[in-house]
Amino acid sequence: MAVGDAQSSQSAGNPLENPAFLVAPQAIFPGLRAQGALPLGDRGVLLTRSADIAALLTNPEVFSSGMGVTQTGAERPLIPLQIDPPAHRQYRRILDPLFSPQQVKAMEGPVSDLARSLVDEIAADREVDFVRQFSVRFPSQVFLALLGLPLDELPRFLELKDGFIRPESITGKPRGHEDSVALLKETATAIYAYFDTVISERQAHPGDDIISSFLAAEVDGARLSREDILDICFLFLAAGLDTVSASLDCIMLHLAQHPGRRQALVADPSLIPSAVEELLRWESPVMMVARFATQDTEIAGCPVRQGQVVTALLGSANTDEDAMDDPDVVRFDREVNRHIAFGRGIHRCLGSHLARLELRIALREWHARIPDYRVPDGFEPRFTTSIRSLVELPLLLGPSA
Repeated sequence: MAVGDAQSSQSAGNPLENPAFLVAPQAIFPGLRAQGALPLGDRGVLLTRSADIAALLTNPEVFSSGMGVTQTGAERPLIPLQIDPPAHRQYRRILDPLFSPQQVKAMEGPVSDLARSLVDEIAADREVDFVRQFSVRFPSQVFLALLGLPLDELPRFLELKDGFIRPESITGKPRGHEDSVALLKETATAIYAYFDTVISERQAHPGDDIISSFLAAEVDGARLSREDILDICFLFLAAGLDTVSASLDCIMLHLAQHPGRRQALVADPSLIPSAVEELLRWESPVMMVARFATQDTEIAGCPVRQGQVVTALLGSANTDEDAMDDPDVVRFDREVNRHIAFGRGIHRCLGSHLARLELRIALREWHARIPDYRVPDGFEPRFTTSIRSLVELPLLLGPSA
């Protein structure tokens, strides 16, 4: 999933900053779609309809992913997210096999063990904060295992992730404030330094981990440079940790608030894969992605100047009545589910197979041990902007009294 896209979207006028929108965006999408493409003056255009968003995401020659690098605080483009064709094609030819369904399937055992261990720690409690105790820790531990790093590195990784993705939550100042900008740049420098050390260690002592695979990967004589690997690892830390956490938050809140759907998964775990797809569609945790016009053009009837931002509301596309049947109904038996929660086109999420594996395993292991849970009476969810994760998710475990 695309952290750079989500951050860049803020420059296009972000409706996610409305707390009511974050809590129940599905209720607001139809009204936005009825307005078609929304011109935002100098800030560009906001797209809400599935067909318009498809046109944006499948036309990289006109709508670039590589022009918003400076907005992330990184020194170079994050690979492959902020790389346009033809170089993008070369990177994906090397990286796609490393994250193929077959490669990811081989991780099922270790990832299941991690999930089971976390659930075991939680199952005896009566009340937990799902965010702090599971959704933040689980994908982060998977990431550490993927890199061949010890789990005691988790606090450092979470510090780097938060300093890069949400510096405003640490400084207490808006994202564009000099204090937040300074922390963003400081964190980016620390991320490069951290992975530079890890790469050197893997060059000296290769192992059975993804960085060692990056060092050895080759397609038609092409190999990844050291800077390439640094930029890929940077993206993995920023996108791989936060977006899976956000997806878990949204899915578990939904199930806690809809006990019939939760009970369906407990009664029939074979529904979990389709439930994951349907709840990714419905919740769309990465709500927005952005592209930058490479030339004066127009989209959906709106003129766009070179360099302007065009932002796509993925959640709106995923609930567009012109794109699928019954989009306003959550159905775990949906046979065809062409959602774009992982994006669309050449920049479709490289780690989508791994993310799906993590989500399926998390739901399977959680519901096998903790079939009954609910949010406390009066709980009002608070979501972060851009990537729709929860600040906290208190859950009461066990049957209701």
